[in-house]
Amino acid sequence: MNVTYFSDAQPYQAALHFDMRSLRLQGADVTDVENFWVGLSHFLPGGGASWDASPLEKVYVVLSGEMVVRTKNEEATLGALDSCVIPAGEEREIVNRSNLPASMLVVMPTKRD
Repeated sequence: MNVTYFSDAQPYQAALHFDMRSLRLQGADVTDVENFWVGLSHFLPGGGASWDASPLEKVYVVLSGEMVVRTKNEEATLGALDSCVIPAGEEREIVNRSNLPASMLVVMPTKRD
């Protein structure tokens, strides 16, 4: 077992994100998880991530507040415990359009099969 206590979680920078702070909870450079990593992102009102696509799929789970997730074909407002999958290669934009902070888990594989 490999435990990451929240008090020990380390911040990381996410490209093309704004008004957001994030912590790595598992994988990448903090634990020996091989197939994915987990991050926790806190978005201020108006914060988000600009249009971008990843070669790997990702899962967003909103823990508190609301986040709007947009793709070229649809838009969804996710509230607490709502989640979505962004397929590999799909462009997306996310933004906190509310006046309250929002927190979201991000789960992403580290490599393609």
